[in-house]
Formats: sequence, structure tokens, C-alpha cells
Amino acid sequence: MSSRLAPVLADSVRLGDDGVHVLDRRVFPFEHRWVHARTVEEVARAVEEMVTQSSGPYFAVLWGLVLAAREADGDDPQVARERVGAAARRLIATRPTNDQPRKAAAFVLEAIAEREDVAAAALEGARAGDADYRRRCREMGRAGAALLGHGARVLTHCWGDLYLLGLVEALLEQGKAPEFVCTETRPYLQGARLTAESLAEMGVPTTLVTDAMPASLMREGRVDALVTASDRVTLDGSVVNKVGTLQLAVAARAFGVPFHALCHAPDPHAREGAQVPIEFRDGREVLHTLGRRSASEKVSGLYPAFDVTDPQWVSTVVTDRGAFSPAEVHRYWS
Repeated sequence: MSSRLAPVLADSVRLGDDGVHVLDRRVFPFEHRWVHARTVEEVARAVEEMVTQSSGPYFAVLWGLVLAAREADGDDPQVARERVGAAARRLIATRPTNDQPRKAAAFVLEAIAEREDVAAAALEGARAGDADYRRRCREMGRAGAALLGHGARVLTHCWGDLYLLGLVEALLEQGKAPEFVCTETRPYLQGARLTAESLAEMGVPTTLVTDAMPASLMREGRVDALVTASDRVTLDGSVVNKVGTLQLAVAARAFGVPFHALCHAPDPHAREGAQVPIEFRDGREVLHTLGRRSASEKVSGLYPAFDVTDPQWVSTVVTDRGAFSPAEVHRYWS
């Protein structure tokens, strides 16, 4: 990504000599607090406890596996590879709905497969995975920008991280002067704290709305396109993303607003949305806002963290190889 445009969250998971440093998104932008993960288990807990999210877990897996390889340095190479493999399974399990952690792990596991110096190979694989992710985001961003006109008013939901950065960078390079409307995205207010803040850092006009407002805005003609990232896209064109995406997509179809879902590539192992495990988080998280309880002890909470938007509600799936209709997205692998 261009340094001219990159906001703080573009580089929020970093490898150091002493471990992995993760910018705590639970308190951003009010605090720029870094969590220091010294072990693979600490990296895994940082992902599970929402210290990082969106693109963050991908990079956490890359650098976490480098830690695992370092911890195994001095072991027999086969033993070291087994230890890194066990670490990969632990890290992939932290976010079962998203397929990016699995892709990150594949870079490292492939790199160490035939190498004697496992630690050096793991670092090489992680760096290759980092570069690949950023390249794909740039290419995907250009494909998405081609679908949007000058001055497009874009509604987005939750944070797309480098996905969204790739799109915005391409739009600005093409002189298209976009405007963004961000949902606040309960229960963590990720849209308010992460998406809106980062778009503002990039100099893009940004408006925040509550999660209940988008359908009304669409009916009034104040939204030209709904664009989100995705945690996974299946071969039938189903889009799995932050819970709330489905209702936005249905409203968009009702009011003639196209819905473009960004993903590097569809998951070749998932034929349809029903095959994707949906992560259910502790319902108590819904009962709190920024650390303060918003409902009494008499009330319980329910929190499916993601939902599945069926293909009929999706206009376009935008990949690093171009844009596909949901019915044609399987051709990505042809």
C-alpha cells in the first residue's frame, strides 16, 4: 500500500525479536496500546479476545508461526516441523469462520516442508505470505474501483482493513473522489472506531450512521453502492461476513443498490454457505458497549459473529482476478 494513504491499522501486527506486537483494536483510536505476545498461545488468545480482527488474524498467524519455529530452534527438523504444524492448528482454530488464517498458515507450512533450517524457512514463508496478501489487496482494489463511478457514495459495514485500503487507494488514484458511509457495527463499534477513523485518516469524506439507518438512506437515494469485505466466499457465490451484512444486502436489493463483496478468492473447499461454520461468541459481549454494560442482569445476549448472504442478494464478488457474478465465481479456479 502507498505510505501516503496507509492509516495506522494498515500495519497493526508486527514481528519483533521479542515476540509479536499487536495493536489493541478494542481501545483504538482512543488509545494506541500494543499487546506483546511472547508465545504462540498468547498470539492465539489475542485473536480470540478481539485484540485484532479483520486482516489482523492473517498476519497474527504468519508471525505467530515464526514464533513457533523460533521456539523449536535446536530441535530435530522433523520435530520442529511438527511443532509448527501444531501451532498452525491452534492459530487457525481461533477464527473458524474466516479462511484467511488457513491461507496464512499454508505459506509457512509449505516453506518449512523440505528445509533443515526451520526457523529461517518459516520467516521466509511468512514474509512471502505478507507480500502476497498486500499484492492481492491492490489488485482486488483496482477491480472494485472499476465498478464505482466518480463521487460514488459507498456504504460499508465493519472494517475491511487492507481490503478496503486497496479499494480506496485505487479510487483516489483514479480521481474518483468517493464518499463513505460507515455503520457503527455493534457490539464492538468497529465501524465507528476502526473503519470511519481509517477512512478519515486517508482523507476520504466519511459519515457514521447507526446500524439501523442504512435501509432508510438507500430509499432516499443517498447510497450508490454497498461494498464490504468478506470472511469467506463459497463457490456458489454466498458471502460470509460480519453479522448484519445480510440485512444490508437485502435492503440494497430492495432499493436497487448494488452489493459488491470483496475477497481475494472464493474458498475452493466450500461449495455453499451452509458449509461454513459460524462463530458464536459469548452473548454477554452484546450486553456491553465500550466496556460498559448496556442492559440489566435480567437480560441475556445472543451473538452470532457472522452471517451468510445468499447469492441472490449479491451483485458482484470482487477478487484479485477481477469481478464475477455470484453464479460465475467458481470460474475463479478454472
